[in-house]
Parts: sequence; structure tokens; C-alpha cells
Amino acid sequence: MRFIVPILLALAAIIHLLPVTGVLGAASLERLYGVAITDPNLLVLMRHRAVLFAIVGGVLIASIFRVEWRTLAITIGLISVVSFLWIAWSIDGTNALIARVVWVDVAALGILVAAVALHARRGGA
Repeated sequence: MRFIVPILLALAAIIHLLPVTGVLGAASLERLYGVAITDPNLLVLMRHRAVLFAIVGGVLIASIFRVEWRTLAITIGLISVVSFLWIAWSIDGTNALIARVVWVDVAALGILVAAVALHARRGGA
């Protein structure tokens, strides 16, 4: 039972780390999201987004080993997922790859909600 929260945190971390390959450049970002990245300003923003995902994933991984970080890590993960879902659902006309990201984030939301519930049940940190 005590390994369930760490497993959930690892799953959420993996989901957040998947887009980190976008830091490699436009070709990687285009494969991830199915959009042409021709504007250098957009490339900067999207590569930075990949770095931010690495930070979120890293905090989630660290919280596996540092129980006192779990509340913060889960909160950061939830903010990341919920904000993306809110933005994605508020815009019509997204492509199939973005729709896939939405469904992956729905799964991440379920994972993080389960983690917060179990973490809180154990008294949090």
C-alpha cells in the first residue's frame, strides 16, 4: 500500500517528461504536436515549455523520495494538467496530436487526483 503513491507520482512524472524531447528543436516539437514551428519566437517558447515540463517531472520524481515534497509536487502537477485541459477545451479546432495530449492529460489528472487522495489519507506531509 505504501508504494501506491510513489508509483502514481512516477506515472505522472513520466507523462510530464514525455514532451521534454521538444527541447531538441523544431522537428521534435512538430512530431509531438503536429504543428509547423517556423517562427523562431514560437520555437523559443515551445522549447522553453519543454524545459518547464522537465521541471515539473523532476519535482514529481523528487517527491517519490522526499515525502515532505509530495503535497507541493502534486499541486504543481495538478496546476500543469488542469491549466492545459482548461486552455485546450476552450479552443476549437485543435489537431489530432493535441487531442491525444488532452487525453493523456486527462489520464494524468486521474493519476494525480488518486495520488492526492491517498497522500491525504495517509496524513500528507
